[in-house]
Formats: sequence, structure tokens, C-alpha cells
Amino acid sequence: MTITGFDSTGQSTGENLLPPRQVTADDDLDAELIALGSSVAVAAPAVVAPIIETVEEQVGRPFWRRWLTWRDVAALVSMLAVALYLTAPLWLNLDHELRDDPQDQAFFEWMLAHGARVLTDGVYPFFSDRMNYPDGVNMMANTSVLAVSLPLTPITLLFGPHVAFNVFLTGALAFTGASWYLVLSRRFVTSRAAAWVGALFCTFAPSMVSHAGGHPNIVSQFLVPLIIWRTLELRVPGKAVRNGLILAVLLVWQAFINLEILFMTAVGLGFFCAVMAVVRRKSHPGDVLPFLRALGITALATLAALAYPLSVQFIGPQSYQGLHESVRAFGADLGSYAAYSRHSVAGDAAVAARLAQNPAEENAFFGWGLLVLFAGLLLWLRRSAAVLTIGGIAVLFAAMSLGPSVVLNGEDTGVPGIWAVLHSIPVLDSAVPTRWAMAIAPIIGIVLALGCQRAADMIRTQPASRGPVRVAMITAVAMALVPLIPKPLATVPMDPVPAFVSSGTWKTYVDDRHTMVTLPLPDGAYPDPLRWTAETGHELRLAGAYALLPAQNPQDPNDRTAAFAPPWRPTSGLMASIKQGNPIPEITDTRREMTLADLRFWKAGVVVLTPQTRDIEMLRTMSDLLGFRPSWVGGAWVWDVRHLVDDQDAVLTGGEPY
Repeated sequence: MTITGFDSTGQSTGENLLPPRQVTADDDLDAELIALGSSVAVAAPAVVAPIIETVEEQVGRPFWRRWLTWRDVAALVSMLAVALYLTAPLWLNLDHELRDDPQDQAFFEWMLAHGARVLTDGVYPFFSDRMNYPDGVNMMANTSVLAVSLPLTPITLLFGPHVAFNVFLTGALAFTGASWYLVLSRRFVTSRAAAWVGALFCTFAPSMVSHAGGHPNIVSQFLVPLIIWRTLELRVPGKAVRNGLILAVLLVWQAFINLEILFMTAVGLGFFCAVMAVVRRKSHPGDVLPFLRALGITALATLAALAYPLSVQFIGPQSYQGLHESVRAFGADLGSYAAYSRHSVAGDAAVAARLAQNPAEENAFFGWGLLVLFAGLLLWLRRSAAVLTIGGIAVLFAAMSLGPSVVLNGEDTGVPGIWAVLHSIPVLDSAVPTRWAMAIAPIIGIVLALGCQRAADMIRTQPASRGPVRVAMITAVAMALVPLIPKPLATVPMDPVPAFVSSGTWKTYVDDRHTMVTLPLPDGAYPDPLRWTAETGHELRLAGAYALLPAQNPQDPNDRTAAFAPPWRPTSGLMASIKQGNPIPEITDTRREMTLADLRFWKAGVVVLTPQTRDIEMLRTMSDLLGFRPSWVGGAWVWDVRHLVDDQDAVLTGGEPY
């Protein structure tokens, strides 16, 4: 999703980190302003000459001084500063968790602990039984972020997974901003200010801030600009092996961070390259064959590296086939495109709540100002086929984001969207349609950078219009982006890990043959036990889970769509119902038999209940089911059930009401 122009010899133009070349009269410097994957195509030779002279002057300087100027350092520091500004509530209050999506924070803390265990204990990386015992969890089908959790192992071991999560989230934003800035400034535009504006928006767009509230894997997009750049470098003749393998490394790396982002990037790049190949077939006929050769090498290397992990994901244990239909219907409200996210200074939480499924999926909240500016820039840069192409991709992604039926301001219009045709196609059936709107943010950021570059060129080459152009561009950008300034992430105090777990007392009850059963069992509404087992370095094994698992619908054995919890069992269903406020049903011998069967299925060693909403009701019910009362140990009520689970002749006879 970016742009590029080339000279008549097929080489890239503009500022380049490679040794400078001579500019000839044949250079193609007219139409396509800036070239994705190479550098900058400029409007006139008069603009190129000073750039080349500057590069030639710097050849004798130390590498780091040639590559980084004080402007670059300032831009990179600003990316880190904004990332820290957003995540400051997490750093200033280490006993807090994200308010809008605590379940996913607990999930990724669990994943960080898994990555550390892979390195320290050498466990199998693509499957784990540390939750959802005995069935376990398919890690490849659950965004295991191994490409991040493995490098963060020292931090996870030294400071714990909670701090490692903060590092993960803050670093994801900072590195993404730095990557966009460096790629834009080195390969797409010559103006550092233009690159900075584009990179800021790509990194801190409303959709990115929204997902920062619980999805660090999604905001970890630092490889996206590199993938875009290296994809378009595939056209360089004579370097098929080198360029193909470099891109393959980036693709494999991204696959172990988030496959959804990789897929959307690939779709956007696929459309862009196909359209540009047609548009440039006469002016640059020599680009296609080198590109295809290098792309073939990329495909072979990537498939060779990912063949086994992907086979585990799609046909391995606990794999699933597509998301549930309700999730596949999550489309962006058409009205949200002109609205402001609750995470922006101009946003209104009530309006955003009406236009989005939840606070973490506010993907399309660009606001009228930015929509008008984006349309204006496309019109201004319309001579560039590359700009018009990525503008068309933005429109396509917007249409895909609307889901199977178009919704406007919370009301279903009954108009089918193009996703109605696409949502059942394999692979696409695992995508959430509203997130296609998120893929528009990098497109807008690139066009912003190109527009600012065009304005900078006019200021430099047309002194008479310097003042009006500068004022007009600054005013337009400010009016579009100031309302989108993000607010720091909202946090709330989290329940501490009970001393029963943190002190290691749990080891008295749980060993390699037993698990811990919590009340209620962990799920999206109660993810705390995931944090407990993460704090133990995955020594503790849990029944139940919050993860994507096959539905295993007994009424439809062929249904393997994803669910966010294990299949229903009598005891887990009963406790979840009580936690939700429903009345306690009559406890009969049949219910006791089902509870004993569940405990044996989970190989429970201990049942644990911590203070929480409706805890007394759950305590009384479980005591009645088991026939004895719990002990208060380390800040939790504890039922030792090993004798019931291990003795196959044991029965539950009930007891005195608590």
C-alpha cells in the first residue's frame, strides 16, 4: 500500500542509501511522485540535483552520521514519547490492567510466559496443555506471538509477564513508528517532516490506539513498511535470490506476530502490484519478469519455513475452521468513517459505542476532516497512477470492512456488502471484516506523506507561492489530525494474584497428574486464572481456557468453527450461570454425579474460589455438590478433591448447606 516511480533504466530514483548514481536526461521524473519500495520520484531535475549533491557530500562521513541526522533522531524519539504517553497509565500503575480489554491482556501475558518456557524448558512451541486441560490449546491458531515472546524472555523471567506485556505494547508502538518513519524518509519522500507526519498517522491512527487497548499483536506493525518496501524491490533485475530471501525472512517473522496483518498487507500489495504492472507495461516492460522470479523464490522459501507451523494451525490438534458466523458479521458501521473514536480527543464514548462492536474494534473512525483531506490529496496527486491505485485499494478495503450487510448509524440498511460473498471463503472466514478498515490507515498515512512532500517541493521551487502553500498545507493537516490526537489508554485496578498461587502453596495440591479448577472456570468474562499460571512460569496447569478453540458442537459433529471457550460442561456452565446472577438450581444427585465426572475429566487436584462477585453463592453450591466445605488458604477458598478424582469408586453424597 504505497507508491513508486522508476527511471527509464528500471532503477530507483531520488535519495537512496546506496551509492549515488548519475542522473540522465532520460530519467522518468514526471508522473509518479514517489515510489514504494525504492525512494522518491521527483517532479523536476532541479529538485533531484541538490539531493544527489547532498548524498555525494556524505559518502565520506561515518555510516551513522550519513544515516541519521538530528531530525531523524528527533523523529524517532517522538515516536517513543507518544508510545509512552499512551501507555503511561500502565507504567505508572503496575497494579492496573487495561480497562477495555483485560481478557486479552491476561491472554497475552499467558502467551509471554509460554514463550519464556519454550526457551527455558524447551517445550513444544505450537501446542500447550497449560490451560484447557486435557484438550490443550493450539498455539498457532491463537496468535502465540512467538516472534515477540521469545526475545522478551529475559524481561519475562526477571520482571514477570505483566511488565513484559507493558514492554511489548510500548515497544510495538515505538518500533512501528520508527519503521514507518525510516522507510518513508529513505524510500518514499525526501522531506523529513513529510515522513514524520505520515509515520505518526500510520502508527497512532484511531484504529491503532483502539487495538492498543488489548491487542499488542495487531499494533506490532513494524515489519509492514519493510515488507512493502522489499516487495517492490523484487523488480530489481539480477537480485532475485537476495531480494526474494530478504522478503521471505520478513514474511516468516510477521507470521509469528500476527497472520491477519500479514494477510491484509499481502492483499493490498497484490492489488497494487497487479494494477501497476498493467499501467506500466509499456513504459517499464522489464519489471515484470525480475519481479516474478524473485517472488517465486520468496514463495518457496516462505512456504518451506511455514509449512509445518501452518499445518499445525489448520489440521493440528485443537485446530478450527473459520470464525463463528456472529464474529464474521462484525462489520464497520458506515457512519463510523466520519465519526471520532472514543480514544481521540474529539471523540464521544456514547457515539462510538453505538457505531462499534466494542472499544477495541473502533477501526474506521477517521472523521470528516481527514476524509476530506484524503480525497483532496488524491485529487491533487491524481497524475500519479500509483497514488490513484492505493486510493482505489482504500475504497476496496472500506467496502470489505462493512461486513455482509451495510449498517448506517446503528441501523441495518438491508443492503448486502461485498463481504456477504467473501465471508465463507476459506481463510477469509477467519477474518473479522471490520478490521479491513484498519488497513486503510497506512494508506492514508502514505498519501499524507506524499502530499506534504508535494507541498515541500512547491515551497522550494516556487518562492512566490511559498507562504500560501505552507499555510494551506499546515492548516489542512492540522484540521484533519488535531481532533484525532489520542488519549492515554484507560486502566483499572486489577485483582492481585492470590497468595495461594504466588506463594507456591498450590504445589501442595497440583502436580503433573492434577490441575487447578477455578470458580468460575477461566473465560472471556473471568481471565484472571490465565495471569496466575503465567506468574508461575506455566508450572501451574488449568482446566478451562480463554482462547480460540473448536466448537465441538455435539448436535453438529462437523461444526469446527472457533469458539472463545472450551465446549460446555455441566459444572463450568453452572458456575458461569451463577456468576452472571442467575438463581442457583436444585442440587440433586444427578448434578453431583456430573460434577464428579467433570472433575475427573479435568484431573482436578484442587478447586479454588477467590473473593469476587457472587462468590458466596458459588461457594455454597460447590460445597453442596462436593459434600464438604472448603479451607481458607492464601486468600482463597480451597477444596482438595484429589481423593475424589483418584478414587474411581468415590461418589458425592452432598452435605450440609453452607
